[in-house]
Amino acid sequence: MSGSKIRWELKHSIVLMRVLIGWHFLYEGVIKLYNPDWTSFGYLATAQGPFKPIFLTLSSEPFLVWADNLNWIALMFVGITLTLGIFEKWGAWVGILLLALYYLAHPPFPWLQQVNVEGSYWFVNKNLIELAGCLIVLQHPTAKLFGLATIWNRNKSLTKTEA
Repeated sequence: MSGSKIRWELKHSIVLMRVLIGWHFLYEGVIKLYNPDWTSFGYLATAQGPFKPIFLTLSSEPFLVWADNLNWIALMFVGITLTLGIFEKWGAWVGILLLALYYLAHPPFPWLQQVNVEGSYWFVNKNLIELAGCLIVLQHPTAKLFGLATIWNRNKSLTKTEA
């Protein structure tokens, strides 16, 4: 297999990963935005590990309102940027930060009881895996291959050639 074909296939795989991660973030943000009963209180109040005091502080007033709003806004931002292929490096950075916070709030360490999480893991969980995916998107942006940036640049180049 030629090197250029491997790079082409790799870029398409990264596009797929970018769009899937973006969709996941966007879905989570929309669900939180439109659910009037949603709050991050339970997740923050049951935090574990070395950063527990920080997350417990965020679970109290007046910080909780800020944590809730910033959470869904960040989720929507990452979702929109990665799904549509616009400002994808910014979206990847925000995604990495958000996933690192999720990971640190409930680290999957074997010596901690796993509370308020979706499974029992040893060091690696879905937040860490998705964080690694965002890191790959950050290092290998693909918006020029597939995304609104491509359409935008194509329209700009057409306008320039027509003038």
